[in-house]
Amino acid sequence: MPTLTALSPALPPEINGDTPTLRLFALLEVIASKDQYFSLQSLADETALPKPTLHRMLQQLEAAHLLSRSGDGRLYGTGLRLRRLAENLLLNDTAHGARHAVLRKLVSDVGESCNLTALSGSEVIYLDRVETPAPLRFYLHPGSRVPVHCSASGKIFLSQMTPGQRQRLLAHVPLEAYTPKTLTQPEALEAEIRAVKRQGFALDNEEFLPGLLCVAVAVPSALGRANLCVAVQAPLMRMTADKALALLPALHSAAQALSQIEADATPAGSGHDDAQRA
Repeated sequence: MPTLTALSPALPPEINGDTPTLRLFALLEVIASKDQYFSLQSLADETALPKPTLHRMLQQLEAAHLLSRSGDGRLYGTGLRLRRLAENLLLNDTAHGARHAVLRKLVSDVGESCNLTALSGSEVIYLDRVETPAPLRFYLHPGSRVPVHCSASGKIFLSQMTPGQRQRLLAHVPLEAYTPKTLTQPEALEAEIRAVKRQGFALDNEEFLPGLLCVAVAVPSALGRANLCVAVQAPLMRMTADKALALLPALHSAAQALSQIEADATPAGSGHDDAQRA
């Protein structure tokens, strides 16, 4: 009969480096992997660093606006400067040209504007966009931000989270009504997110801008939860919800191509496998 082998406890993440700056950077890598606020004690338990040393490092990062504290000062989270750094890396990385080519082909295939997005805090940021040559269009340039609760990409990102993660995020996000069709009740939005998770795609049917329809799918990630979405946008007079669903095969094909670009741009051994120490 097969035997069960107990797994060794996971080793704490290594906070090392030849200089204090590199050790701070190693600590930032640990912090960047978190999806919620953390305390000094919890981080000390995780990293096995002495609390006085860790407290000094957190103070340095906070002074540089790379970290911020919660209202009562007991919990830490990523700071605005660190989030802007991450966004700029996504906007200007070396895979940009290859990703842009995929979007250009998608626009050629579907005839409408297409974009690549990522989640940034409680908003969706446009990393890249290719416009349709059609005369009537909604212009949104790379770097534009749209609300998470009433955008197709935002719904995809929300569907990737656990209910607890969604609750923590949306607790601090006013569900503002941008149009009469915006979902502003938490129960209605949660039902929509569950449907998105089942379907594998999301629609924004005039929920953010009147007359605009958008359909989005996640870009598959080897790390599990998707951090990129690809979407098609068009005026309602040219693209109904039924027509948008007919574009899903082209969208999924583009998403797979973008996923491969991300995989090719990721150095071997930098994924989760080598992070899981037995």
